[in-house]
Amino acid sequence: MPLAFESISHGTIAFGFFNIESDMLLLDRYFFFAEEFCRCLTVIAEKTPQLPCETGWEGYGILDPEDVGDLMGAIHGIRHSGFIGEVYRRFPFPERPEDFRQNPEGARTREEVETIIKRFGTPIQVILSVAPEGDWVSLGPYRFTRRVFQDLIGYVWQGGYPRWKDEVRPDYVVSMKEGIGLSLCAIFSGLKLLP
Repeated sequence: MPLAFESISHGTIAFGFFNIESDMLLLDRYFFFAEEFCRCLTVIAEKTPQLPCETGWEGYGILDPEDVGDLMGAIHGIRHSGFIGEVYRRFPFPERPEDFRQNPEGARTREEVETIIKRFGTPIQVILSVAPEGDWVSLGPYRFTRRVFQDLIGYVWQGGYPRWKDEVRPDYVVSMKEGIGLSLCAIFSGLKLLP
């Protein structure tokens, strides 16, 4: 489930996994795969700490809320509108609450999810920019303080809400943590990833 995070630029926005069978993340009206997000964090972690850093990856933007869809309606199986509705039509919410866990093998559905989003979204470059002093980060047009950006990283590390199934993380998430742990970049200063 996406959670609410406070941005500097757009107020409170949603960020997170929106379907347990996909590793796609939503950031307000941007959609991208967690593997790309984690890979770019690893690239940033390797940069010289005093310089501004920038990297990017491919994602999708959806401007019309109707094309985004109704997450709660899709979860409850009562409204399968827009992109999110189509994903839930293909990968419905589990019947048993104990099965509500983020699948660490969510990347296996990438081709199907990408086929669906191409019907609703526009391809975009998601640019991740880090301020020279590491006080803020922007993801596309969304700007976050260091603390909130670290909360986004922590969310992905934990598998969001409801957490990773059996506490097993995908390799790309483990690699991200290892890269960040070795980094001297200020944006990662003080980051604590819970077990």
